[in-house]
Amino acid sequence: MGLPNADAVKAFLLQLQANICAGLEQLDGAASFATDSWQRAEGGGGISRVLTDGAVFEQAGVNFSHVMGASMPASATAHRPELAGRSFEAMGVSLVIHPKNPYIPTTHANVRFFIARKEGADPVWWFGGGFDLTPYYPFESDVKEWHQTANDLCAPFGAEVYPKYKEWCDKYFFLPHRGETRGVGGLFFDDLNHWEFERCFDFMQAVGNGFIKAYGPIVERRKATEYGERERDFQLYRRGRYVEFNLVYDRGTLFGLQTGGRTESILMSMPPLVRWQYAYQPEAGTPEAALYERFLKPQDWLAN
Repeated sequence: MGLPNADAVKAFLLQLQANICAGLEQLDGAASFATDSWQRAEGGGGISRVLTDGAVFEQAGVNFSHVMGASMPASATAHRPELAGRSFEAMGVSLVIHPKNPYIPTTHANVRFFIARKEGADPVWWFGGGFDLTPYYPFESDVKEWHQTANDLCAPFGAEVYPKYKEWCDKYFFLPHRGETRGVGGLFFDDLNHWEFERCFDFMQAVGNGFIKAYGPIVERRKATEYGERERDFQLYRRGRYVEFNLVYDRGTLFGLQTGGRTESILMSMPPLVRWQYAYQPEAGTPEAALYERFLKPQDWLAN
């Protein structure tokens, strides 16, 4: 499968963090990212970059982390029990963006690389990552363009790649207790090592570099859309779904907490404001109802 080059992966991830922050600052037009470096007692550390109270983004966080340890955490071995007891090295960039305007979707992306080592055995390595979109007042044209960008970046790696990782995203970002997807999906992949290292690395880079290409045009189109208290209330209510998923199901959150990561950086994904409402039901025929009826259902967005 080729020898892994962790130094090359780390260099790319640091540059990706810088590029994404620069792109988001340009989209916001007012605020800048604050930088906060941290160290982990068990080994490694990271760089957290957070933008708050911008003209467009209420909060945007872009984290880089590179951690290592003597044994794999439970969240990483749950579906790979044969790796239990191995030492590990993990690095990645993870981001979550919560815009002010309810017509701009919340979004999440990450790309990551793991190596599990054991004396006398070859290292086991893999890539993971993806990006997904969580709109409140969706536009079908935005959703289709988002998925078209995802499809286009996957195309050089095989016609089967986008459908496979699109379906995986729909299944992963699903809230069983609500019976609904978190948003309109995108791409999700994990345990990627079936190609040579360089090809796997190329794919991870394509996903990371594709994020701003997918998200930026949506922000530009929707950031000046007028909204009122109704739309803001619904946005804050739907942000609650984001919190529920990240705290109950998200592998990245569990991995960070189980490996003694920096809590502030791990929970950077939480929205700055959110609300819950008992037994909320959208009124029939409203834009709020359309979100549930049309968009929170896995489907082929590129079918027509």
